[in-house]
Amino acid sequence: MTRGILSRTPHCAALRVSILGAALASAVASVALSGSASAQGAAASEAQRDPRNRGGGTCTANPYNCVDAVNPLPAPNTVWIEEMTWMDVRDALKAGKTTAIIATGGMEPNGPWLVTGKHNYVLHTNCEAIAWKLGNALCAPIVKFVPEGNISPASGHMASPGTISMREETFRMLLTDLVHSLKAHGFTRIILIGDSGGNQAGQRWVADSLTKIWQGAPIVAHIQEYYDYASVAKHMEQFGVNQTVAEGLHDDPEISLNMFIDDPKSIRYDARAKAKKLTINGVSLADRKKATEWAKQIVEFRTKVTVEAIEKATANKGTLPAPPRRTGGN
Repeated sequence: MTRGILSRTPHCAALRVSILGAALASAVASVALSGSASAQGAAASEAQRDPRNRGGGTCTANPYNCVDAVNPLPAPNTVWIEEMTWMDVRDALKAGKTTAIIATGGMEPNGPWLVTGKHNYVLHTNCEAIAWKLGNALCAPIVKFVPEGNISPASGHMASPGTISMREETFRMLLTDLVHSLKAHGFTRIILIGDSGGNQAGQRWVADSLTKIWQGAPIVAHIQEYYDYASVAKHMEQFGVNQTVAEGLHDDPEISLNMFIDDPKSIRYDARAKAKKLTINGVSLADRKKATEWAKQIVEFRTKVTVEAIEKATANKGTLPAPPRRTGGN
């Protein structure tokens, strides 16, 4: 588990408790000083609240802020919640799109060719493909910050500039709040997929914990089958993606191609072409047409595997038992 600077020694642990205690005492004092005036203000505010209010305003101020307001625009051609209005999401839920996918990526070093947001680019393409394939799903905004190592003193990926890490407990709390938010809006199936190894344990813990509490209503499942780059590499061998050397970089043809189809700039495609550096582990990506076809095969395969696993987890009303560990990963 990644821990912050205040938890590395007994002295620091005591200091952390002291700081937290002081903060709590200050908060209690603040509440006490506010007295009955705040309580009365809160009561008045609640009394004035109109249950019809939506959209960030009040129903009385503008009819578009009413719960049953007719959407003045057609539904957008997207599965991303962040690209939708509140009315779009409301209408999508009513139309049966009650599955939400939470995808977790990361910010980490990936050799000389791949940008630090590697996993986020992969997920931008893959979550979209998975949601369209399911037909009844939307994608929550990608969680771009995940556990990458201890921050201070630096460990793991944090030794490399550009990495942004998060404590494991923070990551789990964030995911828990995301799931709770989606549940509150009526999503009945909430899926967690992660494109990095450090994300898996936290996702499983959150899914299993909430499944135990909610007993499958809604279904919350961590889809471990999504993160299986070894199977992707095996699958791609039939299409001629055969790795003949190991360059020892935090990179391989499958991850590069999955990024490439989302945004060629994310793997510095044009600059590498000019520098004649478009090979990774013995696989050349110089033929752009072939690289595009390979990339499509990767997305199609990962989508198929993930959708099948989601349906199995749904039947199980939660995360499936952990499969045997595979080697390989990014």
